[in-house]
Amino acid sequence: MSTIAEPAVSLPESDPGSGTAGSSVLPAAGPAAPPAVAAPVQKRARTPSRERTIGTRVAGQPAFVLHSYPYKETSLIVDMLTRDYGRVALIAKGAKRPHSQLRGVLQTFQPLSASWTGKNELRTLTDAEWVGGMLPLEKTALLCGFYLNELLVKLLARDDAHPALFNHYVSTLNQLAHNEPAPIVLRKFERALLKETGVAADLTHCTGTRAKVKAGQVYVVDPERGPRPEQAHDTWPRVTGKTLLDMEREDYQDTATQAQSKQLMRFLLAHHLGGAPLNTRQILIDLSQI
Repeated sequence: MSTIAEPAVSLPESDPGSGTAGSSVLPAAGPAAPPAVAAPVQKRARTPSRERTIGTRVAGQPAFVLHSYPYKETSLIVDMLTRDYGRVALIAKGAKRPHSQLRGVLQTFQPLSASWTGKNELRTLTDAEWVGGMLPLEKTALLCGFYLNELLVKLLARDDAHPALFNHYVSTLNQLAHNEPAPIVLRKFERALLKETGVAADLTHCTGTRAKVKAGQVYVVDPERGPRPEQAHDTWPRVTGKTLLDMEREDYQDTATQAQSKQLMRFLLAHHLGGAPLNTRQILIDLSQI
């Protein structure tokens, strides 16, 4: 297999830190009750890694390489996204040696069957086989793939299983490889990632009042609580109710929805990243792709 050259993207070697749907509030009889205040979005409870509950060996796990970096003279530390164990860190011993079986296999965006051993946070990769069945990413689609990987490394905690997100990642790579519109594909994945990590608010109801979002009204989105009507002093991105409703149902055909959702997701991701820059995103912004 030919090795895909990666652009110079600096990813962290350590862990990053890491909708509430509500019904309308009915008025009580008698004096009007104060509006219920919606609690901040609660982060999803972490799912313990199955590997820590069933033993120290895992075999044949569907996986993708997110990022790797040198470890000692001949080895690599590989950050993998796996279907049933989430993001895991594995030592690939001897993977840098010229004749290593792993050297040509540990490529990004290639479906793998991975096996490892160990019960500590850093385990040992014992085998990785190329599964195949996916087209390679090229040109802008390749940069978009690196953007997805950087988001996962920086926002997804290790050993937190997300099988639905894994499947969404596979689907997103396939869409990019088949030249689906990158802005729409990326918006859907960004939203899915925030939902899976438990920090995505319901975009169909206002925070505080729980009133339904109206298509013709203008809103801002509190990253910790959700939408509310705009106010004169707001500095957050303003979006129409139609954009919020479109995003909730994954309908990005409207050009206004595409433009507003891009600004909104950029704002929300920056908040949840704590200001940490996304190197690949800046490259794509420079290319006017997202």
